[in-house]
Amino acid sequence: MAASSFPLILCLETSTKVCSVALGQNGKLLALKESLDEKYSHSENLTLYIEDVCRQAAVSLQEIDAVAISKGPGSYTGLRIGVSAAKGLCYALNKPLIAVNTLEAMAAGQISNLKSKVSNLYCPMLDARRMEVYCAVYDENMKVVFPTSAIIVDENFISKVLYSQSSILNSQFIFFGDGAEKCKEKIAQPNARFVGNIFPSAQHLIPLAEKNFSEKKFEDLAYFEPFYLKDFVSGSAK
Repeated sequence: MAASSFPLILCLETSTKVCSVALGQNGKLLALKESLDEKYSHSENLTLYIEDVCRQAAVSLQEIDAVAISKGPGSYTGLRIGVSAAKGLCYALNKPLIAVNTLEAMAAGQISNLKSKVSNLYCPMLDARRMEVYCAVYDENMKVVFPTSAIIVDENFISKVLYSQSSILNSQFIFFGDGAEKCKEKIAQPNARFVGNIFPSAQHLIPLAEKNFSEKKFEDLAYFEPFYLKDFVSGSAK
């Protein structure tokens, strides 16, 4: 690949059942490899996917300028796998680590995909088991309207999230992510729109990672931890 003044960033997304790897440069997706696996086989797939995107883009790992990781919230196991891999690459290659909020990346992806001409609020949701979701709300300029939180989906959900600010009541709300499906019955209002089959993808980390790179917002490799948001609770042995 020809030399460029723009950073070449390897992006990893393992916060959910999706294992996703992308290479990006100057806002463009150079290569992408991803799959959705109910068994969370990220530890087996991640290294292979990294090799595959490098092969697709005809670059070597030594040529990348940084590694970006989707930091969470999300699956405890998935986040650990992704962060461990990202740290290992950064240590071995002597490259900086960039962390991006998973929900923020999802919102950025939807804003880019929908390109709506009306004022929308974007609410990515990830299933946090039982009747809980990880969610946040962003406006079309990626301003945080409601911060990343773990919320119980009950009859008070609307008042906790949608009505947190009176100035947004007339906006159209775009709900998406695997946690949005179980919220439909709790959000019975005309300005709510649900977009299905939306999952985190490493390609949506690219613009946010490039912004962090330009501002030199790098993580401390020794102390960085995933953004779990809530404590890990192990399931019952089967």
